[in-house]
Amino acid sequence: MTRKARWLWIPPACLVVVALSCGAAGAADKTKVDRATRQVEQGAKQIGRGHVGPGFKEMFTGIGHTIVEGAKFSGNTIGEFFGKTFRS
Repeated sequence: MTRKARWLWIPPACLVVVALSCGAAGAADKTKVDRATRQVEQGAKQIGRGHVGPGFKEMFTGIGHTIVEGAKFSGNTIGEFFGKTFRS
């Protein structure tokens, strides 16, 4: 197989991986991600009400929690997908 032909297979392969991983995404618990996202929203609302200092603190804390919990959620989802695939 030539180099160019190999590169033609990469995008379809990526689409297959994404499509298969979407099936496992519903199985993971994402309540912590939602909670962190709400914290960002609350901070933004505080800034809008004029409470700039506490609002920024709440918002940036929420952003940090969203990143951490989102990474955990993604890792668990990917782990569940590959765990089910290789165990079967």
